[in-house]
Amino acid sequence: MVLNSKIYGEGFPLIIIHGLLGSLDNWQSIAKYLGQKHQVITLDMRNHGRSEHDDNFTYDAMVQDVVDTMQHLSISKANFIGHSMGGKIVMYMALNHPAMVEKLIVADIAPINYTAHHDDVFSALNAVPIESIENRTDAENIIAQHVKENNVVQFLMKGLYRKEDNSFGWRYNISSIEKSYTNILSFDINNKVFEGETLFIRGELSKYIQNKDWEYIHELFPRAKLETMAGAGHWLHAQKPKEFIYIVEQFL
Repeated sequence: MVLNSKIYGEGFPLIIIHGLLGSLDNWQSIAKYLGQKHQVITLDMRNHGRSEHDDNFTYDAMVQDVVDTMQHLSISKANFIGHSMGGKIVMYMALNHPAMVEKLIVADIAPINYTAHHDDVFSALNAVPIESIENRTDAENIIAQHVKENNVVQFLMKGLYRKEDNSFGWRYNISSIEKSYTNILSFDINNKVFEGETLFIRGELSKYIQNKDWEYIHELFPRAKLETMAGAGHWLHAQKPKEFIYIVEQFL
């Protein structure tokens, strides 16, 4: 599958991949800035944004989408940034297609299995009667009944759009994502190593990359380094974009 993409600037390619229920729009301001020195390509992964929907929602499929899109854009090798689910995608990419990866940046995720923690999000999205709502406020009020963090409510609302017939729809393929959620939480790869330069960036207030994970991370990525962003949580690039950009530029 060739993914929907947006390109900024010129130079050696830097591909940015969003997290679960995100889109390339989440990275627009950072991509514009990094596009001053690099050719930045932001992607909508399958079942997200303006890319195609498909019931096959596995890391193998998503990595193949990245390969297909790179070939479509005549890119043979690139630097990568991936956040959360996108971080797992770029790790799979580096481990399975190392010749296509120059430098790797993984934002606030580890190559491990996580426990389920999106139940409230799926409940909120499924509670919205998408075929009959008349305005965005109705959807937002319903989501807010299930999700208490306003920043998460606003993040989810970015996926709501108005169709040509004036009805509403989600950019997400909610049913496929929910069915594949257990697979998305997992990380299953054996006997592979990426020898290239790798940077893990974590938020000080986030629990996604813990000190106990580092030994295993080094087994897969022996040249990995770790940066911790003070005062940042899981959404570190959105919470502290200047600091995030500085760390990225110093590494690249």
